[in-house]
Amino acid sequence: MRQSRDNTPSPLTKPYLLGLIAHSFTYGSAGYPPHTFLMALTPQDIDRLAKLARLELTGSESERMLTQLNGFFATVDQMQAVNTEGIEPLTHPVATIQSVALRLRADVASEPNQREANQQSAPAVERGLFLVPKVIE
Repeated sequence: MRQSRDNTPSPLTKPYLLGLIAHSFTYGSAGYPPHTFLMALTPQDIDRLAKLARLELTGSESERMLTQLNGFFATVDQMQAVNTEGIEPLTHPVATIQSVALRLRADVASEPNQREANQQSAPAVERGLFLVPKVIE
């Protein structure tokens, strides 16, 4: 895990950074549909996003991130351009070339409830729930 500028571990990771970018494109695109990308990210965008995610990136890491994210958005844009009107989703990838019968098991509880036994080693439990420290301010 990368350290932030004040040497505390950053709780934010690349998936969070990608979610932040997707959110900004979805809700900050001036009325355009979410899949319409009119421009690529700039180095300033990467710096801003790294700061928001509390990541300290070197120059080469920043450039690599810029290339990877712009490549990711180009791929998403290509996928959004494909007309999928009237195409049914597949239950299995092989279903396009052969008939596939899914082997589903019955949805029944197969193990006894051992909540109390499993929570004995937990540092804090309240009303059957694990208590964890607050990590988001």
